[in-house]
Amino acid sequence: MSALALSVLLALVSAVAYAAGAIVQERVAATTPSRPYAPLRHAAWWAAVALNGLGALLHVGALAYGPLSLVQPLGALTIVFALPMAAVFVRRRAGAAAWRGAIMASAGLAGLLSLTGTADAQSLGGGERLAVALVTFGAVAALFLVAQRVHRAVVRSILLATAAGVAFGIASVFTKTVAVDWTAAGGLGGPNAQLPSLLTIAGLAAAGMMLSQAAYRGAGLAAPLATVTVANPVVAAAVGIMLFGEDFRYGATGTALALGCGVVAAGGLILLTTERLGAHAERPAGLPGVPPQASAPPMSPQPAPQPAPPAGATRTVPAAPQPRPRTRRPAARPHTRTQTVTPPALR
Repeated sequence: MSALALSVLLALVSAVAYAAGAIVQERVAATTPSRPYAPLRHAAWWAAVALNGLGALLHVGALAYGPLSLVQPLGALTIVFALPMAAVFVRRRAGAAAWRGAIMASAGLAGLLSLTGTADAQSLGGGERLAVALVTFGAVAALFLVAQRVHRAVVRSILLATAAGVAFGIASVFTKTVAVDWTAAGGLGGPNAQLPSLLTIAGLAAAGMMLSQAAYRGAGLAAPLATVTVANPVVAAAVGIMLFGEDFRYGATGTALALGCGVVAAGGLILLTTERLGAHAERPAGLPGVPPQASAPPMSPQPAPQPAPPAGATRTVPAAPQPRPRTRRPAARPHTRTQTVTPPALR
């Protein structure tokens, strides 16, 4: 097997692992609503953590054997794989609108990533790392606080999923920075010098995992997963363009195409969000999560009001019905037995 084919295979398996992890997370969110962020005592949640970790390792392996322009767009297939897998394994079927939104989001993201160029391996300085970390944690905290004030479950889910995507994307940026420093000659030193960056990666990864877990509560699978899948590489690509000198291919034409792909991806996310909002609005009473309407007790018929008598007229009040006198039944006569005696002369 060639290196390119192995890279494609690893990228596809990575997308499948991410999709499986998202399905397990959504199931855990549906069964443990009291622990929206970190259901540590739920074994299935740890299985989701393991699946997401496996997906990350496979993605890194795919990048080792293939170009970034091929591996990154294949990662956008996570949402496309997740919908049929959910229908097969957990009987969660997606409607036509959800499929259209998922395909639009994946196609737009794939086009955007394929147009993003690469630059020479670069690293962030100490001041730049501190600034990026502070801005990232501030943005994640702001999205989290805004989400807590939103009452619509789907909108709150999109905000939490966006925060998770931002955390995952910046964690990827710090991972790339650490890898460049360790492999390049004259880097920032050994593991001790990289300890702040490693702690930042661990904190962002943990925050992204907990926020993505909370995003699946009450919002289904497609909309939160698509939001995380799109926000993660878009944030990483934006940082790469601003700080690492990366650019879009084909000059102005590539930039215009990339903007168009971004619009398509955003349209897919909006379609997924509105589809989920419509599903919540049309859910009839009696289903889980919708309180039944309280029915009023039946009212007993009231007697019709009597018209008021004219002025000067005497009002005749009907006499109250007298009780019927009780008649005493005659006492029953005692039963007497008569005996007929025949005279002796007639015998």
